[in-house]
Amino acid sequence: MGFLALIGRMVLSALAATGRIALFASETISHLVRPPFYGREFVSALFNIGWLSLPVVGLTAVFTGGALALQIYAGGSRFNAEAVVPQIVAVGMVRELGPVLVGLMIAARVTSSIAAEIATMKVTEQIDALVTLSTHPMKYLTVPRVLAAVLVVPLLVGVGDIIGIFGGYAVATGTLGFNPAGYIRNTVNFLEPLDVISSLTKGAVFGFAAALMGCYHGMNSGRGAMGVGHATKTAVEGAAILILASNFVLTGVFFTL
Repeated sequence: MGFLALIGRMVLSALAATGRIALFASETISHLVRPPFYGREFVSALFNIGWLSLPVVGLTAVFTGGALALQIYAGGSRFNAEAVVPQIVAVGMVRELGPVLVGLMIAARVTSSIAAEIATMKVTEQIDALVTLSTHPMKYLTVPRVLAAVLVVPLLVGVGDIIGIFGGYAVATGTLGFNPAGYIRNTVNFLEPLDVISSLTKGAVFGFAAALMGCYHGMNSGRGAMGVGHATKTAVEGAAILILASNFVLTGVFFTL
């Protein structure tokens, strides 16, 4: 009975946490359409989430595309199907690997940064100071970051898709003997508009999840250095789980239903 009680407490705790996050998300969405708006915070979030994430996104995508080309060529050679490398690299990067890897990189870099920043503000009572100055903490801290992530992460996903395909192209034409013009032609002809739409849609959803989890755990962090560290760790874990779960749901919506 003790074991069952433990399982029950864990399930109830998970459901309660899910409910709190859902309420936080709904409140964030409601504040997106109500003034005041803090343009300086929004522009700063755009720069931090978008521009400063480009190096890690680019490096991740180019090496993933190159490795994917090598793996597909090695696997296809067992069935005399080496010619499908351009098509599979393009579909794999645009539909799955590009959005997911960019989302996870954003979770690792941006979610942790947002959670640590807001948690530190809470520990040092800067959030209380905002309330004293009649500034709503959610509108000043959460809304600009979430809106910036929703807008800029799809752009990062698009850039990551292109760089990943280029990585596969460089490896295939440089070491595997593929014709450059034929590789590009096969890539362009095989991709469909739905592939690109699904990739960008996933980017927007992943950006929302990453920024939301950083803000939520930052706002609800404990006191002291241990509280900041725990909030940062939990935010990254939650963002990664949400990204992978939403990827599964969106893939089913776009390609199987």
